Amino acid sequence: MAARELIKRRTARRSLLAFTQYTFPQYIAEPAHALIAGALERVLRGETQRLMIFAPPQSGKSQLVSVHFPAFWLAHRPDDPVILSSYGAALAESKSRQARELVESDSFQRLFPATEDGRGRDTSRPAVSTRADSRAVQLWRMAHPYRGYMLAVGVGGPITGFGAMLGAIDDPFENWEQAHSQLQRDRVWDWYRTTFRTRIWEGGAIVIICTRWHEDDLAGRLLQEQGGQWEVIRLPALAESQEERDECSRLLGLPGGQRDPLGRRAGAPLCPRRFSKKALESLRRDVGSLAWAAEYQGVPRAPEGNRFKREWFSRFVDAVPTADCVGMVRYWDKAGTAGGGAYTAGVLLAVHKNGTFYAADVVRGQWSALERERVIRATADLDRQHLGRSVKIYLEQEPGSGGKESIEASLRNLAGFAAYGDRPTGNKDARLEPFAAQVEAGNVALKRGAWNRAFIDELCAVPTGQYRDQADAAAGAFNKLAKGSRRAGRSDYR
Repeated sequence: MAARELIKRRTARRSLLAFTQYTFPQYIAEPAHALIAGALERVLRGETQRLMIFAPPQSGKSQLVSVHFPAFWLAHRPDDPVILSSYGAALAESKSRQARELVESDSFQRLFPATEDGRGRDTSRPAVSTRADSRAVQLWRMAHPYRGYMLAVGVGGPITGFGAMLGAIDDPFENWEQAHSQLQRDRVWDWYRTTFRTRIWEGGAIVIICTRWHEDDLAGRLLQEQGGQWEVIRLPALAESQEERDECSRLLGLPGGQRDPLGRRAGAPLCPRRFSKKALESLRRDVGSLAWAAEYQGVPRAPEGNRFKREWFSRFVDAVPTADCVGMVRYWDKAGTAGGGAYTAGVLLAVHKNGTFYAADVVRGQWSALERERVIRATADLDRQHLGRSVKIYLEQEPGSGGKESIEASLRNLAGFAAYGDRPTGNKDARLEPFAAQVEAGNVALKRGAWNRAFIDELCAVPTGQYRDQADAAAGAFNKLAKGSRRAGRSDYR
């Protein structure tokens, strides 16, 4: 055997990227792929157990993660099963078929013959190959004496009865529309928690590689709940300045001060042999700012409206000084659809004697009419328990006889509380304007809570966002407080 070929084989046994190039010579490898491959090798060695990689579409990430890495893993750890999942079973099975064909290829067998281990030493180790009687793309197994296998399923698909040391999820959402469906995001999350996660063995690894679509997608929820447990590699299509990168890290809940993982200068393309800077700039113009930030830069943002800015929400408190507040209002914007459609939201605002307004709490959900009334009553009980009888309750009344009957039912439900129906007039944006002006002036503080993010996101999306239930409830509460304060002789909150 020529010395050059021997060196290539030895390198390909140790290096995932070299293995990929040896078995797939057409693969265009760039520094980004070397970085991804290095991270996957740490997973193989057990040094990393939770890995997320955010990369733009068509950047070559799936070839490494979903095809070559499973084959490389089974070459080195043939007793440790792999579960691969993607948004659809057909895509997962396609990747599984490619990985199976790779294990059965002549080039793979040259690298991992029966008489050599991964470093070329003679150990009489049995060859790594597939079982002839278990080669389905949904599930194929390693030949005796090895116990490993590869199972391919779509997100939401059945995994019961199988376990794995490596679980890989390659793009859990198919497209923008799917990722922006609250129902679909919840389904993916429930499947991950109750099905996928439960199949990973102790000491096993999970790799998620995806194009980001939404702040609340699977990666977003995991970062919010388990941020410190995951190694995150974010590879923006165009490199950012350090200031931009730090801001993006802040939005993702990641530590600041981390430089571009490839050491690029601001504006440099990720994979210039695939997409030049000129091509990426053209894509940026075509897809728009929202899709660009999410899919290509890996930092999804809520749609930005034209009234509220995120930087205005800079005042947070751990507790509202209720003893010095001169008014408190819980305002409800009601809806009556369970599990979908519009939300019911109840926003609690308080005004301090110095003119500062406090957003103290938000209760929000998609409930049936009966569930909604139970929540409203329970919230009133809790407000009284914690704040006494000083909280006034207002409920927006929709036009028509149906709206009147709904308010009457709610007021009966709140018997014993200072509760009132409200029939606001004028345009919703006009009603929101006084509150927006106070937020912009820095006169509104938020009590820290799990509701903060959704509240800010929705306000920043007005008027282009999908929902505005919290915005309308906040406007209603503010206008009631402002009106009451003016009657008491307070007309200036600055």
